[in-house]
Amino acid sequence: MSRLPSFSIVIPTYRRPERLDACLRALAELDYPRDRFEVIVVDDGSGAPPTPQTASLDVTVLTQTHAGPAAARNMGAARARGEYLAFTDDDCMPEAGWLRALAVEAAAGADHVLGGRTVNALADNPYSSATQLLLDFIYEWHAARGGAGFFASNNLAVPAALFRARGGFDVGFPLAAGEDRELCERLRRGGGRLVYVPDAVVRHGHPLTLARYWRQHANYGRGALRVHRLRASAGAERGAGTPLSFYARLVAFPLSRARGTRRLTLTALFALSQVATATGYWRERLRV
Repeated sequence: MSRLPSFSIVIPTYRRPERLDACLRALAELDYPRDRFEVIVVDDGSGAPPTPQTASLDVTVLTQTHAGPAAARNMGAARARGEYLAFTDDDCMPEAGWLRALAVEAAAGADHVLGGRTVNALADNPYSSATQLLLDFIYEWHAARGGAGFFASNNLAVPAALFRARGGFDVGFPLAAGEDRELCERLRRGGGRLVYVPDAVVRHGHPLTLARYWRQHANYGRGALRVHRLRASAGAERGAGTPLSFYARLVAFPLSRARGTRRLTLTALFALSQVATATGYWRERLRV
């Protein structure tokens, strides 16, 4: 590679200063020239803007009134100078080779929308493990059928010009639920090509309880409804729907990825996630 592309790393944050500091410490260890990337943190109206403690890393801190991560990412992107926008979250810790792995694919095509591999950093937390394993299943399901369906916004890189031309994240998503899926669909319809980059690794440390696990997946259901409505309003072709085999394989997926009693726990949590998602979807549909 003769020339390394420049990146603007955009991180929305909300009342998680300790986790943000861990994220920034990881970014300070990136194996990438410092003059080829910048870090932009957008505080989503927490009331106490963060003061990064990583002296070895220059960080631009922006603030907004509380409007959700989609709006925060757009604010960061508006100030970004990089050729690529690299999005991650304040509870994520990119590994040292993250940007170099993304750079290889970025150089291969100006229309490439890149998604890296996210791994659960909290292996002892069954709810966090189930959530990450569910995302792994969705990635593998789509890959087996010829391509990526979407990439999660905690490990996503988009050409800045393409992102701006397509309007960025839809700020009608007030929660971290569905806005990445909708963006990827819109970028793909606009000519972008989704490319999975497994060597671009981010460790995700999002501690969950049973109540927070249920709420997270119910919110995914709420976001899914908005995705469907935006797709229809854009005149996008409606697919054939999700086949029953998807759900059968989804519930069985943990059996091939875990051992002992943990297999049963994760299988039960997979099933629960689908109940929560359906509940969130239909509650939102009846409410709006």
